[in-house]
Amino acid sequence: MQVKVVKFGGSSLADAEHFRQVASIIRADEARRYVVPSAPGKRFPEDTKVTDLLYTCYEMVRRGEDMTPVFEQIRARYNGIIEELGLDCSILEDELTFVRGALLHNSGRDYAASRGEYLNGIVLAKYLGFDFIDAANVIFFCDDGSFDAEHTNAILSEVLQRHPRAVIPGFYGSMPNGTIKTFSRGGSDITGSIVARAAQADLYENWTDVSGFLMADPRVVKGAQPIETITYRELRELSYMGAGVLHEDAIFPVRFAGIPINIRNTNQPGDEGTMIVAQTDKYDSEHVITGIAGKKGFSVITIEKDMMNAEIGFGRRVLEVLEEEGVSFEHLPSGIDTMSVVLSTQALEEHRDHMLNRICTKVNPDSISVEDGLALIAVVGRGMVKAKGTAARVFRAVADASVNIRMIDQGSCELNIILGVDDHDFERAMNAIYAEFVK
Repeated sequence: MQVKVVKFGGSSLADAEHFRQVASIIRADEARRYVVPSAPGKRFPEDTKVTDLLYTCYEMVRRGEDMTPVFEQIRARYNGIIEELGLDCSILEDELTFVRGALLHNSGRDYAASRGEYLNGIVLAKYLGFDFIDAANVIFFCDDGSFDAEHTNAILSEVLQRHPRAVIPGFYGSMPNGTIKTFSRGGSDITGSIVARAAQADLYENWTDVSGFLMADPRVVKGAQPIETITYRELRELSYMGAGVLHEDAIFPVRFAGIPINIRNTNQPGDEGTMIVAQTDKYDSEHVITGIAGKKGFSVITIEKDMMNAEIGFGRRVLEVLEEEGVSFEHLPSGIDTMSVVLSTQALEEHRDHMLNRICTKVNPDSISVEDGLALIAVVGRGMVKAKGTAARVFRAVADASVNIRMIDQGSCELNIILGVDDHDFERAMNAIYAEFVK
């Protein structure tokens, strides 16, 4: 029988009605054997996520304030779900008492943050009739806080073999000393991916509140169409440039194991969503590109020096300054006598003057300047290598929209084209490129 690991986000488990919907989805397919839940999300726009309430409790204890009113909101939230689902009202009584005591004794920020998933996992396991596996017992971090992938996979694989159906809370694991440690971002997505690898799943279904990836950010491009199939490499390019839905760190465990990911919509379970695969020969011949993504807030350092190309180690010395300052760069568009370094304006801010002075000392340039207000746009698609004139279409669309291109960068694999435009031209350029390829 097939094995599917299913992860449900906070919006999919916000209240009892959503719990019923999730249970219906799981029971509709016998292969959905392992479930990774997030903490309850917002029920309405003005609502507060349970994780945020737990963070508030932690901060109030640190300040010596009484957290009781906020903790009672958390208790009421879970008890409301339990009561509406017709479960035994006492199933979380001891757990909530223990969590409250731990928070009062400064159990730590990560512990506080993780309890939303932990408590939700217990409720969901009871409702489904599945076993409950505490992530702290099967997901491990190293002493330096990095994820211990191989130890986790070995232990988790063994445990899953003893539990044909189970709920494993997302977002957290444990340190070697037994304390709780959370993943930094996209934690439940990452847990789902880890469980899928350990279970040797045939498919990892990531259920959220959207029907997969769209070809562009709908806040920028109205009516953006969905993507049917995308490769891990394309997803990484788009995620890195700001595309949401799935955090890029969640890709690696399943990519390592060759397990496809299916992004699905809890509220529209009939939609097929987006399939994320290792590789495929299929591509969208109608649109050519897979998607467009972008971000504002970049700066470019431009260094000019005659005969730069003949000066051995010039580029290395420039990048050495960035490394020593702890600043990463995005792109390095260069000419014979010029070198440009594109980096986040926020990352540059506190190092700006010191970094420029150090570059001047290292390479003695003829001139050096910094320009802010740059936006980067990535046009991504595995089909671009097979379609002649793709780059020309991108540049023409942007030019026809009266947008000046400040920077061009294309990888040798021809999977993407990166454009730099002024921040104020970002939305216009995105819409122009989308309109060129999606009629």
